[in-house]
Amino acid sequence: MKIGMCMFLWTTAVSKKHEPLLRDIKATGFDGVEIPIFAGTPDDYRKLGELLDRIGLERTAVSAMGDPAMNLISADAATRKAGIDYMKWAIDCANALGASTLSGPLHSTLGAFSGTGPTAAEKKRSVASQRAIGDHAGKKGVTIGLEALNRFECYLLNTMADLSEHIDAIDRPHIKAMYDTFHANIEEADPIGAYTKHRGNVVHIHISENDRGVPGRGNIPWTETFSAIRKSGYDDWLTIEAFGRSLKDLAAATKVWRDFFESPEAVYRDGYKHIRNGWKKAA
Repeated sequence: MKIGMCMFLWTTAVSKKHEPLLRDIKATGFDGVEIPIFAGTPDDYRKLGELLDRIGLERTAVSAMGDPAMNLISADAATRKAGIDYMKWAIDCANALGASTLSGPLHSTLGAFSGTGPTAAEKKRSVASQRAIGDHAGKKGVTIGLEALNRFECYLLNTMADLSEHIDAIDRPHIKAMYDTFHANIEEADPIGAYTKHRGNVVHIHISENDRGVPGRGNIPWTETFSAIRKSGYDDWLTIEAFGRSLKDLAAATKVWRDFFESPEAVYRDGYKHIRNGWKKAA
């Protein structure tokens, strides 16, 4: 098992200026960091990967799609193509970074709603879009971890059952699932069962408290969660995802209106101890 820290807490554009922070994350004990991919070129991410190598941090990647002009489930073919092109670019950046996993709600426009649930036509268009993305991801050696989000952030895929069924329909080895404890806590009647039943498709896990704050201080059933993950044979990333108010656009997207922790350091230092101790007790 590897413990990671998502850089969303500070930025959507990690750069050399974050080196002191990255070094402290490494000193805390983390195996790696999750790097947001929203802008730049593959060469920019290659250079960032070299910095991470020097520090001794492994990495995963994360992104999202908030622009309706590149909605992968749109009825407009040009709009879908724009989304596929964006995903190909993000995959190229993840590959240059040295990340083998790129996760997030990379199936539809974040925060966009039709007023109804997903239609059969939208799911069909999603399958076609994801197959094109999956083929490119396979060529680059990057696996996409699609994320089921709660109903207040998207409408295409809200539960692990819906996500897993959709992944099976996509039928591409490089299109898989991410499990997020925050979203599961909202949408699943049995959050832990939602993980264990669909473990076969899960390639990445976000450790996120019910209030998006410090893992271990909220109401997620962590003892049972770590036990289920460990018993399932999962031995990959457990990455902390938390959000603050420092990034206005991201705070607006995640509906963060108040502080959930006394400092970012508390999130990653206490969060690291929480995962390490929880994993050990689950042995």
